[in-house]
Order: sequence, then C-alpha cells, then structure tokens
Amino acid sequence: MDMFEGFFGLFWPNVCACCSTGLTRGEKYVCSHCMHELPATNFHKDIDNPIAQAFWGRASIEYATAGYFFRKGNRVQKLVHQVKYRGQKEMGAMLGHEMGKSLCGSSFSEVDLIAPVPLHPKKFRVRGYNQSEWIAKGVAKALDKPVDVQTLIRLFFTTSQTIQKKRLNRWENVSSSFGLNNPDTFAGRHILLIDDVVTTGATLEACIHAVLSAPGSKVSVATLAYAPA
Repeated sequence: MDMFEGFFGLFWPNVCACCSTGLTRGEKYVCSHCMHELPATNFHKDIDNPIAQAFWGRASIEYATAGYFFRKGNRVQKLVHQVKYRGQKEMGAMLGHEMGKSLCGSSFSEVDLIAPVPLHPKKFRVRGYNQSEWIAKGVAKALDKPVDVQTLIRLFFTTSQTIQKKRLNRWENVSSSFGLNNPDTFAGRHILLIDDVVTTGATLEACIHAVLSAPGSKVSVATLAYAPA
C-alpha cells in the first residue's frame, strides 16, 4: 500500500490546502504548520464573546462560538472556500472535528443534539452536499453527539447571503425561511446549530427562532469561522 501511495503521489501529490506543501504521514488536507497557524477565536472560553453579543436582544441562546477568524485572504477564507465551493466536504468534517475537540469539556458538551443550517433542496442539488452538515459531522464526532438533518428545514429559496449585504437586508432575506419538520424531535432538548461562517448572524437568528418554536427547547450556536462585520 505504501508503495502504491508513493507511486501515485508522484503524479497526484497530496498537498496542504493552505500552502501547497506536501503532506506527511498523519497529516490530512492541512499541514501541521498551517493547522497550528489558523487563527483560533477561543470564543468558547468567554460566554460574552462577540458572537454571543451579536444575538443580544435578537434571539435567546445559551452559548455561542466560532472556531477561527475569517478574514479576506487568510488561511481560513481559503479553506472555507474549498469546503463550500470546491467539493471538499471531507475537509469540512476534519475542520469541524478540530473545532469540536476544542469544545470538549466546555459548556457545549451539554447539548443533546447537533443540527446544521440546512440548504434549500434547489441549492443542494446544485452543490451536491451541505457544507454545514459535514462540519456538523466533525463536531458531532468530537462531542459524541447525534446529528439531526431532518427536523430543521429551509422553507424558501433565498439569494446568497454575501458579506456586502446590509444587516437589515440579510435579515429580510431569511427571516421566514426556516421551519421544523417535526417539532417534537427538538422539544425539551438543547440543540447546537452549526454553520460555516457567521457575519451578522441573520441566517442563524432565523434558525434559532425556528428551533425555539419547539416547546422547551434551548439553542447554542457554533460556526467554523467568524467574519467580523
């Protein structure tokens, strides 16, 4: 097996998604150096972090965090772009797992169920996968929690939530776009919502309100990356 891996590596080298250097044994998608250099937020250590503050007065949540800072041109932007648009869904699971490991032993360990922000079926057919679902799978593996992809659903197709959109426009774009397929699944449970990037939080806010329509439910949010507005 090592011989075949070495042979094919000459023609299709396994390189880091950030710096394009060859990966060594035990490395996957991102080299150890780039992984170490990813700008972690450590928001899970501060209950009043910027993401939590963004929801004050807008939606009732228990905890909020993001794994890494997303800035134009940085490593995180490059990775998110590949996960979201270049078909690298397994990389999303790996990055989600890395984030999930940092949440072990924190307040996020209290959640009962993990739910990714859903795509509309039309967009799912075009992309072929939901990147947030794959990130959720990685987080779930680290936290040893189940993933639910059936209950929270997107009701309407919306245009892309680009960073350039103003907050009000983003909220109007998604405010009634989500609902629950079976509210009893979330009733009385603590749900961890997972998304790829949070900027203004409009999409997550709409999802939070949908989840909280289930009696007795609680919500926390975790995103792979945080892009300051």
